[in-house]
Amino acid sequence: MYRRHKKNIEVFLVHPGGPFWKNKDEGAWSIPKGEYEASEDPLKAAIREFEEETGSLPAGDFLPLSAIRLKSGKQVIAWAVEGEIDPATIVSNLISIDWPPKSGKKLEIPEVDKAGWFSIAEGMKKINPAQTSFIRELEEHLV
Repeated sequence: MYRRHKKNIEVFLVHPGGPFWKNKDEGAWSIPKGEYEASEDPLKAAIREFEEETGSLPAGDFLPLSAIRLKSGKQVIAWAVEGEIDPATIVSNLISIDWPPKSGKKLEIPEVDKAGWFSIAEGMKKINPAQTSFIRELEEHLV
């Protein structure tokens, strides 16, 4: 999601929840995203994932962005949409993780623990480096 704020473009990013990410900031934030089934429409899945991670349903004209491939081999397909959301009011779904790792103990955490609006420059520092092309491409489309 992006917005035009005081003549500038801002991007909406989320921070992963849980103890592993607790003290990580720059390079740890992400676009709201998740996995989808092969039979599922990718855009509908992206909208569902955004709602699961924020509690807000995005709507509008979705701009397709170029897909990226992560080091893990996973492909991330993304869209941009202009919108407004108050980061202080997000409500994320809960997930269960092994914590400490490989302990067999389960810990329930929010998938997202916070969100925020960032200028393009700040967003480029905050977002996971593998996802910076999404911000760059969005900026190119909007300028």
